[in-house]
This record gives sequence, C-alpha cells and structure tokens, in this order.
Amino acid sequence: MITGQTPCGLKYAAKKSGSAVAYCALSIRCGTRNEGGFHNGIAHFTEHTLFKGTAKKSSAVINSYLDKLGGELNAYTTKEEIVLHTTVLKEDLNKAAELLFEIATSATFPKEQIEIERGVVIDEINSYKDSPADDIFDKFEEKLFEGQSLGRSILGTAASVRKITSPELKDFVSANFRPSRMVFSVVADIDENKLAAKAEKLALKYFGEENADAGEIAGQEKQQAKLFRTVKDMHNHEANAVIGGPAPSLYQEDERLAVVLLSNILAGPASNSLLNKVLREKNGWVYGVECTYTQYSDTGVMAISLGCDKENMDNCLAEVDKVLDRLCTKPFSAAFLKAAKRQLLGQLAVSSDNGETQCLSMAKSMQAFGRVASDEENRKAIGSLSPELLQSVAQKVFAKEKLSKLIYL
Repeated sequence: MITGQTPCGLKYAAKKSGSAVAYCALSIRCGTRNEGGFHNGIAHFTEHTLFKGTAKKSSAVINSYLDKLGGELNAYTTKEEIVLHTTVLKEDLNKAAELLFEIATSATFPKEQIEIERGVVIDEINSYKDSPADDIFDKFEEKLFEGQSLGRSILGTAASVRKITSPELKDFVSANFRPSRMVFSVVADIDENKLAAKAEKLALKYFGEENADAGEIAGQEKQQAKLFRTVKDMHNHEANAVIGGPAPSLYQEDERLAVVLLSNILAGPASNSLLNKVLREKNGWVYGVECTYTQYSDTGVMAISLGCDKENMDNCLAEVDKVLDRLCTKPFSAAFLKAAKRQLLGQLAVSSDNGETQCLSMAKSMQAFGRVASDEENRKAIGSLSPELLQSVAQKVFAKEKLSKLIYL
C-alpha cells in the first residue's frame, strides 16, 4: 500500500489487488454536522444532486457513464463525511476516477434537476415513517445531541429540504469541498506507484498546486450528550427500543477498540452474542437485537436496538439491564476473551476481503489519522485488550445511570 499527500492537500491511499474489478472513492470531510447556517439536510441533498450535471456532462450522461461499462457509481452521507465511490473493471479505472473528481469540483446543480431530486429525497424522508426500527435509531441520536451539530438529522425534514436552493448547494460545496478535506483511495490490480502518480495528476488537474487551507470547519465544537428516558405510543404492531449513550471518540484508541469488542460480544452479527442468546435463542422474544458503535471525531455513540411484541418489552429491557450489569461487575475469563477476540478478528478479516470495503475503510483511516494501519497492527491492538480494560470501559459506557432510552410502543 502507498499513502501520501499532494501539494494541494489532497490525501491518497492506493493498494494493489489481484482482482479484475477496481474500486475508487473520494471522501470529503464534510457531513451533516458541518451544515452550520445552511438548511438541515443539505449535506445529504448535495450528495444526491452532485450527479445531476457538471460543466461538461449532463445528468443523463453521468448516470450512464459507468453503467454502460458494467460499473457502478454510488455515494453516501454521514454526520462527518460525504463519500463518492465507484466499482468498475480495472481497465476503466481512469474514467471512474476522473468522473469522481469532475463531479466533486464542477457540479452545476441545475434547477430543474434539483426539483426532481427534491421529490426523491422527501419520499425517502417519509418512508422512514413506515419503518420504526430505522426511525427510532435516528431519533435516538437526535435526542442524545439535541440542539447540537450531531443532533441534526442526516436526511433533514421535508420542510427543510423544500427550502434548499441551487445557489445554496453551490455555496455549501464552495465552503466545504476543499482538497485539504479530501481523500482519494483506490484498490485495483495496478502498480501502486502508478496509482499514486494518478492521484498526483488528478490533484494537479482539478485543484492546481496551491495548498488550499482547510480553515474553520463548522460543527466541530465538543458535543455534550443528554440523558433521557422517553416512551412514545406509536400504535405499531411491533414495539421498538434503543438503549445507549455516549462512547469513546475515534481518537481514544484503547477505549475505542474495547467498545468495538464489547459491542460485538453484546449483540454482534453472530448468533452467540450475549443478548441474542438470551433474547432470541432462549426466550424467543425478538427476531434480532443489535449493538452499534458509531465513532465521531470528538465523541461516540453506543446503542442497543431491538424490536419485539409489546407485551415482551419489559422482559427484554430487564434482560438487557442484567447483561450490562454483568459486564460492569464481572470481568471476562481469559478463555472467553480469547474466543471473543478470535471471533472479531475473523469477522474483520472476512469483511476486509471485499475490495469495496477496503477502499472505503482506507479513505476513512486517511481522513481520520493520515495513515492506514496494517492488519498486523490491528491484530496486535485487539489482542492486547485486557479483561481489566474491558470491565473499566464497560463501567463508563454501560453504567445504568448514564444510559438513555427511547421506546416506541
């Protein structure tokens, strides 16, 4: 793997693969929390409308540019980044990379296309009303950071999206899409030095040689989580709940990794997770239970989410409390912890075998740390986690008096 930074401030990471398929991504450090004085939802709306035309290509041309080659063009928005990414045959990598940079630097946001996409986004917002399991998770984080930048909804509201204009989209991009806030990552069966040279060439072509200072980034003030216990009568067949609170940030290395492991032990994807065993396998109260850990630059969010019949909600919450209390009061045995680490490392290895996952992960690491940790570094870091550290972190993150709850009945 080769990593570096161009004179204009663009970071890049390139990794050679043995696949006929190539992946590339352009990550911009600018998400929902950076909307500042703009209308809520503009980061996500920008992601949607970047593809609606550039100075050289129409929306129709962009939509078919990679499709006709058998490739894909996608994007997503988080609270802290907008990511554009492609999947193509390796011989079409140059076309894909050029398209990403062209979209990010010369989108025109034509008014007629904006109006069409506005309807699509509003329909996406409204669709969440029919999916309480998705809606409750978003509402939980909005309440946790209410009145702060991380409390802004990624999608925005129908009312706020209706107010976003083409000039506002251009202003948002102008304020935030700077090379010093961007990472270009590639995973392809091409010499890594050639990939690095391609990154340098693209940076020079689209940004020039001048190092554009990133300047102030909106929404980066320290977030203060709020404690709440809220029950809402939603008149749904299924009841839903999210239990959680603040967790270590992206830069609290040891504690961050401890929460990653704890989350996997609690309610990871495997059927042997603690909560899955008691809530589903033993009692049959839930179809699924999940523990997610979202890492931000200045804080994090740990959340346990579940859905069940209304009459089983109290039983589910009581069992969750018991399991969390056990994590806080009883350290793991050496044998249990060894098996849990091996399981997590296996899951990470399987996940990272996917080229797209590698490409997006490389971009996120370069964005956060300016480097990409090796697999060996990650194995050593996870392997060094002790029962004492895990119990200490559990006491901070899972303490009953610090946990917020949002319940839909």
